[in-house]
Amino acid sequence: MNAIWVTIMIVTMSLLLCQNPAVAFDSIFNGSTKAIELGLKLWAIYAVWLGILKIIEDTGLTKIIAKKSKKLIHFLFGTVSNEAEEQIAINITSNLLGMGNACTPSGIQGMFYLDKKSKYITSQMIMLLVLNVTSLQLFPTTVIGLRVAAGSSNPNSIIFPTLIATTASTVVGIILCKICSKLFRKREPK
Repeated sequence: MNAIWVTIMIVTMSLLLCQNPAVAFDSIFNGSTKAIELGLKLWAIYAVWLGILKIIEDTGLTKIIAKKSKKLIHFLFGTVSNEAEEQIAINITSNLLGMGNACTPSGIQGMFYLDKKSKYITSQMIMLLVLNVTSLQLFPTTVIGLRVAAGSSNPNSIIFPTLIATTASTVVGIILCKICSKLFRKREPK
């Protein structure tokens, strides 16, 4: 995959340099400036969310959130350890609040607790991955924050479309995980 991207970049830059070198250099410098600006904006948003998640963890709210979502977690994952339950609950909650990549640490910790120390991925691990990727969001706060930072005239206009899209993708993902889990469980030798 790296070879493909390198080839695309070399061919594109070669063609651009042959046709209009001023545009090529202007694109390089403007693109790098915009990338740094976006990185700083994202850094600020994630710093706030990670701080909030750390406060939630330090105050013991993770146990309360895990207790409140125990039935949902049991439906989705079956029986899991208390530590995995807490991390999964925090991951789901932070995804619902649209925290973006700030959800990743709890997802990684949850995956660690779900790992059975075998070389194969479990259906519980697949379910957590699917929930993380589909990211059901009630409030896409990170995207709204980026839209505010970009000067959008109506940054909240994406709430309803995001809710529809993420609900559909999450429901389909859960259904497919449950179906595949049952299919592969039947095919395993006893």
